Amino acid sequence: MRFSRPFCFAVLPLLASCQVFTDKPVEPKVELTRMQGELNLSAGQLLFQPCHEQRQFILKEDGAVGLSSDANSLFADGHNTLYVDMRGQLQANAQAGIDGQFVPSQVYRVQPKGHACTDINFARTVLRANGHEPDWDIAVSNQGMILNRVGQEPQALPYLEEQLPEGRLSLSSEANGQRVELWVARQRCVDNMSGAVQHLSAELRVNGEVLRGCAFLGGARND
Repeated sequence: MRFSRPFCFAVLPLLASCQVFTDKPVEPKVELTRMQGELNLSAGQLLFQPCHEQRQFILKEDGAVGLSSDANSLFADGHNTLYVDMRGQLQANAQAGIDGQFVPSQVYRVQPKGHACTDINFARTVLRANGHEPDWDIAVSNQGMILNRVGQEPQALPYLEEQLPEGRLSLSSEANGQRVELWVARQRCVDNMSGAVQHLSAELRVNGEVLRGCAFLGGARND
């Protein structure tokens, strides 16, 4: 049995309409924002004020991220104001005198308040790592990295980056007659001098000498 041509054309729109109704609905994409600012404790609530702003947001966290626990520990140590660098979702809140609420999904660091809001190099920083005993610090940008060690002149070095499984990074440099390697892993790390909490652990190797510390991603990178 053959169908006539008009009948075939009549069936095609029906098939197309069936396809429309069987498609799965697309879930709306959640907008995440990275923000830095001050964290204060007021009447049992954690209030977040972004750098250079007057707005205030209630911090809403279910405990999975760990920011509330870390912040409360630092407040218990006698710090009145903290600096926090985090990424999450801005939401509305009906509480009077509040501009909304912030729900963090990633915390890069929380530390006693310092001059972090006025750090002019933050936006260009890819990675920052530091440790103690002996003190060392390394700042990484897209142009290179600068290694500071106690009792030595700062060293500007080129580097090669290698992406490793589980979000780990390896930065290496061979210059000025020395081998420098920085290994970074996604592991919560506490600075044993300041109490600051950072989201990465770091291991620096200079000509075979191993130095350990903490690290965080700067404003030039949001992995």
